[in-house]
Amino acid sequence: MNSMNPKVDGYIRKNKRWLAELEKLRTIVLDCGLTEDVKWKSPCYMFEDSNIVLIHVFKEYCALLFFKGALLNDPIGILIQQTKNTQAARQIRFTHVDEIDEMEPILKAYIQEAIEVEIAGLEVNFKETSDFDMPEEFQKKLDENPALKTAFEALTPGRQRGYLLYFSAAKQSKTRASRVEKCIPQIFDGKGLND
Repeated sequence: MNSMNPKVDGYIRKNKRWLAELEKLRTIVLDCGLTEDVKWKSPCYMFEDSNIVLIHVFKEYCALLFFKGALLNDPIGILIQQTKNTQAARQIRFTHVDEIDEMEPILKAYIQEAIEVEIAGLEVNFKETSDFDMPEEFQKKLDENPALKTAFEALTPGRQRGYLLYFSAAKQSKTRASRVEKCIPQIFDGKGLND
């Protein structure tokens, strides 16, 4: 088993509700030879500096999140796409330590496959920004203001997608227009939605 990072000890102690589950998941992942660290405030496990899997907790469950889970074979159908817009990552969710105990050989096989995906250099084919819906309220602003269009196009693809998803999530045109207006200064500043 690889060495334990003290920062992860703190994370596990802080999440008392999932203490047994987190300790078991940690042991399984470390048995697979991965390096342990904390990233995005969660235990993250890497193979040669490439992120492979993350352990995280939610109110109703804890989970293993495979960064390139979309590329894994899933013969028993346990990988979950968190949201319809999640492209690469997939989760395996748990509500009790007994589930983890029963699945240990399966989890190790999935982790090993995730390592092999990384070794092979496989990459997830992400949708292009142009594949996402462009809300008409935002398109109108881009058409009216060439400088805004230039600023938006200068953003990273991830930041562009973040805005498009945020604008599109509003059900009413009035709300979409309001969101667009509020975000224009951030777009001009070259910032993403959550920067």
